[in-house]
Amino acid sequence: MSDDFGKHLRTIAESADASLRDTHEAREQALTLSRRIVRSSANSIRAAHRGELGEAHRLVGEASELASRLGPFRESHPSVYYGGYVEDALKEYTEASAVLAIAEGSPLKGPNELGVGAAPYLNGLAEVVGELRRLILDGLRRGDFSRCEELLGIMDYIYTVLVAVDYPDAVTRGLRRSTDAARGILERTRGDLTLALRQDRLEARLAEFEKRIGPEI
Repeated sequence: MSDDFGKHLRTIAESADASLRDTHEAREQALTLSRRIVRSSANSIRAAHRGELGEAHRLVGEASELASRLGPFRESHPSVYYGGYVEDALKEYTEASAVLAIAEGSPLKGPNELGVGAAPYLNGLAEVVGELRRLILDGLRRGDFSRCEELLGIMDYIYTVLVAVDYPDAVTRGLRRSTDAARGILERTRGDLTLALRQDRLEARLAEFEKRIGPEI
């Protein structure tokens, strides 16, 4: 009886060990892919901010190819796919894709086009709000107001969509916190842009006034 029990237990242990080894190997692969996606996505966003849209496209394409290699893990190793780091990487990929689309004025790609779940996609959109603030502030520093109000409008649209999503955090992966952060960024940016526009208009009026009275002085 004890010998049979021991053999049976060893068989179970060997099977469990093989399963854990398989999961560990899948986890290591997914971690490597996730890190590369995050790096490519971050570099794409930086390139978009510099106006290097060709480079941004190349890097988003790189992230897209890497993300496609994560897809099979959803079925084969769901515990790995939904462990957190994979969806965090897909969130960064979504953010990079959206920032590039907005920077060049092309349509946003949806979650199905990107191969990303709804939760990481929406959280990625929430992160875009911060990048749009940066684009607006860069424009203000250059004295270029041409797209600032348009970008603020896009920030407002994103927030309006996100605030309407009302599901538990376990479903949305903490979207409520991301949405609250986006609201704060939106309101600060609205205030900064309003002050900058008022100052610009005041300076333009003063310049016009000085131009009119100049010959009389």
